[in-house]
Order: sequence, then C-alpha cells, then structure tokens
Amino acid sequence: MKIFIKNMVCARCISAVSNIFDEFNIKINSINLGEVETESEISKKTIQLIENRLLETGFERIKDTAHQLVDKIKNLIIIKIGKLDIDENFLLSKFLSSELHKDYSALSKTFSQNENITVEQFYILQKIEKVKELLLYNEFNLTEIAGKLGYKSVQHLSSQFRTITGFTPTEFKKLKVHTRKPLDKV
Repeated sequence: MKIFIKNMVCARCISAVSNIFDEFNIKINSINLGEVETESEISKKTIQLIENRLLETGFERIKDTAHQLVDKIKNLIIIKIGKLDIDENFLLSKFLSSELHKDYSALSKTFSQNENITVEQFYILQKIEKVKELLLYNEFNLTEIAGKLGYKSVQHLSSQFRTITGFTPTEFKKLKVHTRKPLDKV
C-alpha cells in the first residue's frame, strides 16, 4: 500500500515518519520523500490514527493525485537545490518533465492551481532560502554560492535576493535576526 505524505523535505522527515509507522507496528517496504510503501494493507481505523499522528508532527497525508504531483515537484526542487550542483544552463522545465515523465505545461498548470504560485516562483523562493542558509554558514563566498545554485552572475543572485528579501546578501548577513523559512513553508 502506498501512502503519500506532504511536508517530507529531508532525511529527518523520513526518520520521523518511519517512527510513526513503527509506533503502529506497520512494516515498511520503502520510504522516500513524500511517500511510504507498506508491506500490507492498513485498516481505515489505523490509517486515521496514522493521519492524526502525522498532523501532530507537521506532516499530512495526501489523498488526491494533483496534490501528490505537487508534492513530488516540490521534493524534486528541494533535493536539486540541496545538492548544490545546478549549472547555469539548468532548465527547470526539462528537469521536471524528465523526472516526472510528464509535459511541463501540465505540471506547471497543476502546480499553480494547487499552490497559488508558479513552479518557477517556488523554485526561486527555495533558492533564496538556500542562499540565506549558505550565507549564515559562511562556508562559501557569494561567487561560489552563485555558481553552485546556477546563477549566471553574482549580480543576478544579488538582484533576485534583494527582490525577494528586501536586503542585499551583505545586508542580510549583517542583520541581528535572520529570518529564514522552513522549506516546507516556502
């Protein structure tokens, strides 16, 4: 049985969801971002209990296919950005179409209808959150960050960062309070 789960965005999320299924003694065949495959069917009563536990922990069961697709798109984008290997010729449309084996216009339409934001806007917001994280960790300079996230130049990154946050990357680093959003809230 496959169960699709919203807000799974990292390895800790996989662990937390796995623990919830363990609480109910449900054996898992596989678990990935956004989905759990169990060895056997689960009763409606147990599914409801699992859904309640998921909600308590910040997750949510996804029941319809449109929301499942949106969650897959989000997870693919988050993983891609997290790897820090986006080259400047990267095309989000080709990447998503290839990964999901669907026409990009259909993916984009489904995403926009369910999220009230375009896929491209979501992608940019996720990149900006990653830039904030990398700036605070101080591991890479702005040129390196721009290169790892597929920006054609530091100026492009800085301009986009300022448009989204209202600050330049340098101004952001100097702030006493750094406002970052959890990835599942972007």
